Amino acid sequence: MQEGPVLLVGHSWGGAVITEAGNHPQVKGLVYIAAGAPDNGQSFSDWWKDYPAAPGAAEIKPYGDGYVALTLEGVRRHFVQDVPSDEADIVYATQGPLAVKCFGDKITAAAWHSKPNWYIVAAQDETIPPAVERDSAKRMKAETLVLESSHVPMLSQPDVVADFTARAASSL
Repeated sequence: MQEGPVLLVGHSWGGAVITEAGNHPQVKGLVYIAAGAPDNGQSFSDWWKDYPAAPGAAEIKPYGDGYVALTLEGVRRHFVQDVPSDEADIVYATQGPLAVKCFGDKITAAAWHSKPNWYIVAAQDETIPPAVERDSAKRMKAETLVLESSHVPMLSQPDVVADFTARAASSL
């Protein structure tokens, strides 16, 4: 419904979403923030299966039928470990459960092959291994920014993330 060009921004599993949705003709670029970037025929789970699990993976627990969510300990210690504890508790309380099936959905055509892309690597990420983020950014030939942050640099370093995203948008 957006008129004009679109820059999609995805975080975490949302990277898989923009990887496929980015094929829409109005989308002119993609920004990945500590995000999944599967290739053609890969799922989010396939994308990082060859890497050691991040410490936060053990804190992703079943939440109802077919869903998962992070535990309070997982949020505090492995998801937002670089934000104040009162903010971490808000993140825990407001997280939405994620459907397990989302991790297995395959990408048909990865838009990052044909669209400009940018990637923020969260060097202290304990939810997605920083190595898979760095390797993905390199594979995608993304303009890359490495931040010393947890999985959520948009919370711990919002001005830096906003500036990076604004620069991406202005280059389109």
